[in-house]
Amino acid sequence: MLFADMLTRTPISTPLNVWLLQALEHSGLSQSALAERLDAVVQKKVDRSTINKMVLGKRSISAEELLRISEITGFDVPGEAPLTPTIAIAGKVGAGAQVPVFDVYPKGAGPQVECPPGLSPHGVVAVQIEGDSMEPVFSAGDLLFYTRHTHEGVPADVVGHRCVVEDEDGMGWVKQVKAGDEPGLFHLISLNPGANTMWNKRLRWAARVRLHWPAELARTV
Repeated sequence: MLFADMLTRTPISTPLNVWLLQALEHSGLSQSALAERLDAVVQKKVDRSTINKMVLGKRSISAEELLRISEITGFDVPGEAPLTPTIAIAGKVGAGAQVPVFDVYPKGAGPQVECPPGLSPHGVVAVQIEGDSMEPVFSAGDLLFYTRHTHEGVPADVVGHRCVVEDEDGMGWVKQVKAGDEPGLFHLISLNPGANTMWNKRLRWAARVRLHWPAELARTV
């Protein structure tokens, strides 16, 4: 079944925790065995307690997890499961104030947000704006979605664009990235005209902002 097809189905009465119990029985896998195999293929951290909470109905099952569980157990996905793809929120970033960045690349256990319409969830991570130093471009609580094509370094194609970056001190920022005065150095241009530019900074990584999603539209799961 195509993932896109699954997303168009309407809800059914069978709870997903019941479906999970059926999938475990069908496969003969223990909760621990399923947790180990699922943890290797999904973005969020999964252990036995995670599976147990799913079985008890105390934790939701994301669209990605549902699809992977079906693949692992060989048990069909519910024909009309209410699925919405989700994206991990890596942490928070600032503009005028330093904010330690917590990056989940490639795996994280942070909260999830429903994927905005028109954006593929594959390889995409979100960060949340902290503070009002990016007004009027971005507001506190807004989400920025990005994709890191390399784990380290600054790809040439992000220079000149608004990016989520992590500096050498582990601080996260949203800035326009421009080439610095020497190779390996970058000027970080503030989005707020009243804020100071950060000159000749070394960066651990930078990723271009793909989408800005206002806080009032974001739905965490």
